[in-house]
Amino acid sequence: MPARLFNPNASVVVEKFDDSHFCLVIDDALLEPEKLAQFAIDRHGNFSAVDSSFYPGVSLPSPRELTAGVTEFFQWRLRRYFDARRAVSVLCRYSMVTLPPQALRPIQWICHRDDSSLDARLSMQACVLYLFHDHSLGGTNFYVPERTKLEIDALFMDATRVAAEIFTAKYGIKAGYMENSNAHFRRIGEVAAKWNRLIFYDGAMLHSSAITIPDKLSNDPNAGRLTLNGFFTSRRHLK
Repeated sequence: MPARLFNPNASVVVEKFDDSHFCLVIDDALLEPEKLAQFAIDRHGNFSAVDSSFYPGVSLPSPRELTAGVTEFFQWRLRRYFDARRAVSVLCRYSMVTLPPQALRPIQWICHRDDSSLDARLSMQACVLYLFHDHSLGGTNFYVPERTKLEIDALFMDATRVAAEIFTAKYGIKAGYMENSNAHFRRIGEVAAKWNRLIFYDGAMLHSSAITIPDKLSNDPNAGRLTLNGFFTSRRHLK
């Protein structure tokens, strides 16, 4: 890993979707993004699916030095944008979306939150670093619910436990990557993919990978949708 990770001249842009939802966008975020991509390329065979994850692909744990560097950047430059006093745990990993639409489970047909089942005293922030040059592989979409909390909770529960055909019949949602709004969720914005672009957002915000050309997905880090993903669990501010 490079000794100096982040570009000191990179600026943080606040992309506002509405009055309460936003995403931080940092272009040219790293000084040497090629080295991070090469780390994943050299360990192509070490990527694996994670049973506990709803992520439709494979992942690789990031090295400790990289996780520490991203955590420090979040703590010193970006934490102030969120309800976050101090990070108490961090997960950082390389990821690639790889599954074809027909292989997805219902929970992967819809947007999701990263902070589900989190203690109310804690908040979660998440980040995505795009490490691929072909922007058509897709950025990230963001959504808000169009139904009551009770209805949305029931939908998520069914998405994890009922058969695909039953889920489709009940909710009218078909197999495939989520793109636009539907009867249950409204898309409020998209951040396009760009080489060496880093985004940070509230883990409570509904989101999904913006996969519009799934035929391009690959498990090859040289050609696939390679990202670095971080999840920061933080103590909320005292009230």
